[in-house]
Amino acid sequence: MNIALIAHDSKKELMVQFCIAYCGILSKHTLCATGTTGKMVAEATGLKIQRYLSGSQGGGEQISARISCNEIDILLFFRDPISAKPSEPNDSDLLRLCDVHNIPIATNIATAEALIHALERGDLDWREIVNPS
Repeated sequence: MNIALIAHDSKKELMVQFCIAYCGILSKHTLCATGTTGKMVAEATGLKIQRYLSGSQGGGEQISARISCNEIDILLFFRDPISAKPSEPNDSDLLRLCDVHNIPIATNIATAEALIHALERGDLDWREIVNPS
C-alpha cells in the first residue's frame, strides 16, 4: 500500500516516534511524505521515503494530487487543530479529498494506531470491495 505521512510542526516528533514504533509494518509498504516530516522519519528509522516539498512550499498539495489520482491508500496526517500555522498544509482540503476518494485518514495517534493494526491484519483491502475485478 502507498502511505503518505504529513505532520504539523508541533506533531513531527510524535510522527517520528510513531514510525519508530511501527517501523516493521511501515517497511513493507511504499511511503511518501512532505519534506521535513519525511527527512525526520527517514533519519530516525532508516525507512525509504519519497519526499516531496515541505508543507509551506507545496508538499501538501503534491500529496493531494496523488490522492486525487488514487495513488495514495492511507494518509497519516498528524495535525495540530489548536495552533496550526498558516503555512502548514490545509486540513480541510486534504480531509475533503480523502472523503471523495475513500482514503482512510488518521489525524491523531489513536486513529493511526487503529489503521496500522488493521493494515497489519490485512483489513484495509477496501479497493477490492469497492472495485472488484
